Amino acid sequence: MRSARCKSRRQADAWVSASAKAIAPVAADEMKRLTIDIPAALHRKVKAVCATEGVKMADVVRELLVKKWKSVTTHGRFVG
Repeated sequence: MRSARCKSRRQADAWVSASAKAIAPVAADEMKRLTIDIPAALHRKVKAVCATEGVKMADVVRELLVKKWKSVTTHGRFVG
């Protein structure tokens, strides 16, 4: 009984690890927080569109930043 529980836990841990890697926007880099001020009207528009599309605001902003800066390198590494 105990070995079955251990195996099940290992499988669950493996599943969680695989899921985390699959949804991580930047696999190898650590994430850093960016705080910006934007006009309230723009915030409302972005929030409304994200809510209707079922996406996170952070993901949309991250995607825009990557598109803008995709050709820039940092310390010899390609960003984006």
